[in-house]
Amino acid sequence: MKSPLLPHLDDIRARFAHVEACPFEGPRVFFENAGGALRLKSVIETSAAYAGYPDNQGRDNPASRALMAAIAKGKADARVFLNAPGGEVFVGESGTEVLFRLVRTAALGAEPGGVMLGSTLEHPASRSAMARWAEVTGRPHVLVAHDDATGTVTADAYAKHITPDLRVATIVQTSPVTGMAVDVARIAAMIRAAAPGCLILVDGIQHASHGHIEIAAYGIDGYAVSPYKVFSRHGYGLGWASERLTGFTKETVIGGSPRNWEQGTRDAGAYATFSDVVAYFDWLGGVTGGGDNPRARIVAAAAAIHAHEAALMGAILNGIGNRRGLADMPGITLIGGAGEGREGVVSFTLATMPAADLVAHLNARGIRTHIRLNDHYCGNILAPLGIASCVRASICHYNSPEEVGRFLDAMEEALA
Repeated sequence: MKSPLLPHLDDIRARFAHVEACPFEGPRVFFENAGGALRLKSVIETSAAYAGYPDNQGRDNPASRALMAAIAKGKADARVFLNAPGGEVFVGESGTEVLFRLVRTAALGAEPGGVMLGSTLEHPASRSAMARWAEVTGRPHVLVAHDDATGTVTADAYAKHITPDLRVATIVQTSPVTGMAVDVARIAAMIRAAAPGCLILVDGIQHASHGHIEIAAYGIDGYAVSPYKVFSRHGYGLGWASERLTGFTKETVIGGSPRNWEQGTRDAGAYATFSDVVAYFDWLGGVTGGGDNPRARIVAAAAAIHAHEAALMGAILNGIGNRRGLADMPGITLIGGAGEGREGVVSFTLATMPAADLVAHLNARGIRTHIRLNDHYCGNILAPLGIASCVRASICHYNSPEEVGRFLDAMEEALA
């Protein structure tokens, strides 16, 4: 298998905690990255340090100034990572909460009337927020249907519903169930051409760890990331809002800055740990031949990640060495088919074994995966297919060809 990361894979894996073994069950292959990626060791160290600092921001002492500097650096680093020179970077309680706040602010600040547009591919975080604030503001919430066969939603599908009266639109960049990517830039450009005033919000939560982000090129107004899915930790979400969206009225204390998206005292450690994430991308881009500045190295890192993960996913689907892949195994149904465009995720069923039993079978053989159910999280994908549950295997760039081989061997045992 060819990959630009293979010569560096040992160094990459050494920077993450619990790569080869779970602290509770022992050795295992971690193919549950869509549920939350492995943590950088630097993030764990930074979290511990900042959890111990007793000082608050905004005081006249060295400790307070250090916390303020960490926040400023975290915001600056996030701008480089997102390629977002304008607008505001902020943290909230989670990626879901950030999406709700972006949608709420957009819906209440947009011109009255009109339509709010999303798609059936979206995670319930954005879809629920849109439904809620469409109802509150008396607007129809139109959903563009995704394609069951390919597991994605296309720009052409959006085009049928793009009208000049659009007020708020949401786009999911990568489906957390099918793993299929969406052409955010093209869809946003089509919306902007027809409805220049429409506020466009993007759910980048599943995408962030798998490919580079170019907010400056998207022409959008809001973007959300869940840092625990991009090598940081639980407990916060990262958001970006355009100048236009930031100018709308938001919840804030009386007399506070009208630009402020954050409520109360934020965790400086959240910003510091995101700086750790950006530093990791910078390092990775450097060892894979990146440019002479952090943004260029981050872009290089993302390209190398994409190539490595594409090779791993190709091996999972089509086989590696003398092992056959999922696409060639009898009784396997791939959610979204075996086409191109996956970003680290494949969901599937096995005709001869219920999904829960298959997850248990894999877990018993040291392969960590996850069951997805026809419920409020995944029913939008599974219900139209008539599927009650499926298995989701999700990889990241620190996973290895050897781990793919172990997964395929365990699948062959399940077939037998």
